[in-house]
Amino acid sequence: MAKAAPHTAIILMGVSGCGKTTVAKLLAERLGRPLLEGDDFHPKRNVEKMSHGMPLNDDDREPWLRAIAAAIDEARRGGRQVIVTCSALKRTYRNLLVDGHPDVTFVYLKGSKALIADRLKHRAGHFMPAGLLDSQFATLEEPGVGEPAITVPIDRTPEAIADDILKTLGVDARR
Repeated sequence: MAKAAPHTAIILMGVSGCGKTTVAKLLAERLGRPLLEGDDFHPKRNVEKMSHGMPLNDDDREPWLRAIAAAIDEARRGGRQVIVTCSALKRTYRNLLVDGHPDVTFVYLKGSKALIADRLKHRAGHFMPAGLLDSQFATLEEPGVGEPAITVPIDRTPEAIADDILKTLGVDARR
C-alpha cells in the first residue's frame, strides 16, 4: 500500500461521550504526536454555560473553533503533526477547522444515542452533563461526500478503534 500523505491534524470528532479523548490518547501515544484536547480551548463562559445544562450555539462555538484552528496552523508552521479532539458537529465547523488545507483529516466516532447515553451515565469529572446529549445529536451533521473524513463505529474496544483508524488512514504507528 502506498504511504498516505502526512496528516498535520487527525481530528477525532463526534458527540460528547463517543470516546474522542480515550481514542485520541491511544493514537497520540502510538504515533508519538502531541494531543490537543479540544475542551481545553473552550472559553470559560462556554464551560460555565454547559455546566449549567445549557447547549452551545454557533456564536458560542466560533471562538472555540478558531482557537483550535489556530493551534493546528501553529503545528503546521512548526512542521509538527498533532492529534486533536473536537466535536466538530456541523460541516461549517469542520470547514473552519480545515480552512482549505488538505492535511487535516476527521475521524467521526459514530455510535447510537443509547450506547453513548449509557457511557455518559458512567463518566465522572466532565463539565458537560449527560442531559445535553439530545442537543448534540440534534446539531450533528454527519460527515458527507467531499469531506476529508472517515467514519469509525465505536462499539468495540478503544484499542480496536485506534487500530482501525491507523489502518484506514494508512498511518504507521511507532509501537
